[in-house]
Amino acid sequence: MAKLRPVLGATVVATALAVSVLAVPQAVAAEKPVVRIADYADAQTRAFAQANPQEVAAAMLACGPDYKLSTAIPLPKGTDPKMRLATLFSYTRGGNDFGCSILDNNMGSASYKMKVSVCGSAGACSTDQGNYLNYAGPVFTGQPVCATVSALMWNPSGGNIIDYKTQHAYLCD
Repeated sequence: MAKLRPVLGATVVATALAVSVLAVPQAVAAEKPVVRIADYADAQTRAFAQANPQEVAAAMLACGPDYKLSTAIPLPKGTDPKMRLATLFSYTRGGNDFGCSILDNNMGSASYKMKVSVCGSAGACSTDQGNYLNYAGPVFTGQPVCATVSALMWNPSGGNIIDYKTQHAYLCD
């Protein structure tokens, strides 16, 4: 029994060391996720992604693993990104074969009603709306070239605080 204790102690230490070494890469990955950005993304989108990689990666996961960030727009438009009420994220997949958009709620409360919609070039629209704590969407289109994306948000008393529409959330030839 006396010889078993040092062996058992060494086994416990070795196991703990192995577990900690395996956990370290996951912790590092959780701190700085890989953010994939479309080649045509503008400088504002690239700067936003660099400053907010966790948010960009989380929204991307809602669309799917093969999507790349196309645009990130702090809303209301023109707001300092640190003071934004919401962020409109748009992602593409397969070059520009599929599009996905999400309206991220930056208020931290589900008492704000949100709506996001994308209308493809052939006119078919996908919409999601409701009171969400995290985000409205994802909404998808199989025709993202020149598709329009709309984002709306209302305060708890029903007043409109965001009413934004873009035709350049995805590549527009």
